[in-house]
Amino acid sequence: MYKVKFAFLGFVLLFGLSKTIQAQGEAAVPFLLIAPDSRGGGMGESGVGLSDNSSAVFWNPAGIAFLSGQEFSFTHSNWLPKFKLDLFYDYATYRNYIDELDGSVTASVTYMNYGEFVRTGPDSPDPLGTFRSFDMAATVGYATKLSTDWGLGVNLRLIHSRLSDMPTGQEQGTGTATSVSFDLGFMWRPSSLVIPFTDYDMGNKFSVGLNLSNLGPKISYIDRAQADPIPTQLRLGLAYRFLADEYNSLTYTLDFTKLLVRRYPDGTSDDFYEAIFTAWTDKSFSDELADIVTSMGLEYWYGKPGDFLFALRGGFFYEDPNYGNRKFITLGAGIRYDIYGFDFSYISTSVFKDGENHPLSDTLRFTILVGWGGVPDKIVGLPRGL
Repeated sequence: MYKVKFAFLGFVLLFGLSKTIQAQGEAAVPFLLIAPDSRGGGMGESGVGLSDNSSAVFWNPAGIAFLSGQEFSFTHSNWLPKFKLDLFYDYATYRNYIDELDGSVTASVTYMNYGEFVRTGPDSPDPLGTFRSFDMAATVGYATKLSTDWGLGVNLRLIHSRLSDMPTGQEQGTGTATSVSFDLGFMWRPSSLVIPFTDYDMGNKFSVGLNLSNLGPKISYIDRAQADPIPTQLRLGLAYRFLADEYNSLTYTLDFTKLLVRRYPDGTSDDFYEAIFTAWTDKSFSDELADIVTSMGLEYWYGKPGDFLFALRGGFFYEDPNYGNRKFITLGAGIRYDIYGFDFSYISTSVFKDGENHPLSDTLRFTILVGWGGVPDKIVGLPRGL
């Protein structure tokens, strides 16, 4: 009973009853893949190449190497509102630049609530009680500059998953599991980048990020023989600021994401240090390319750092029909005043065929943040921080 329930929870959580789940259903604790913040969520769930606020702990911790001061943010979302269930997640982040460390220390906590469930026995549908299910992850990290143009970020994460509170019948496990993982991120933000055969300098307007996340051992709810891999993921992203003057800024982001999990027909799977290589060879080359998720976004800011600012955001998320089939557009907005900020984002699938009833549709995220003690345009997540 529990094994079916666990699989359904993970399936519903991330992919909202997609027609096919393929590789995406091969990993446990899929809540680690959800874009947690409103700003990135409003930009098509992209941000690996931007990563210029404390939520970079998720997108690419290396982006924090280019920031100064301190920042705290908190995001809340009622997840998959179409189900009308008690599904929600909270995401809190913190970063602090410390001169003595020549870099920033970071932290984040992610909490996904699945609601209350009725416990039944193995041979009877009669209720035996209730329990609450949740997943959570606590992350600490460090980001520093390797040079003027290069940043490095690392994270260490503790993962705790509580899908049940006790064993049933002859089951060995309690439905509770704990594991660890780490992330490794790089960011290139050139201070000068002249396009060949032109005089155009893209310096301080362009950045490229790479993040290898959720590297860690398998997680087990029942016994080690039935352990599942956690969702190791490779993200490559870029950001380009088309427009920047005293009052206006327009930035484009583009991300490519691939899940690095290799599972075999008998249910076994490769360890993460093998899967980062073997996950590229289990299908044909064309299918491997189709398995890469593409997301992109635009962000426009009006205002002057230190004063009142207003942002509009939009984006597009695309997943191949054979590998999840998630397609949606995102909208968002934000404001900044002094050291304070507020963002929200909205997911819409109604523009696509049969999209009106998709569980992801109408999902909202809300974020509040406070940044202090550094350069104003690098505190509160403005694209001028590039």
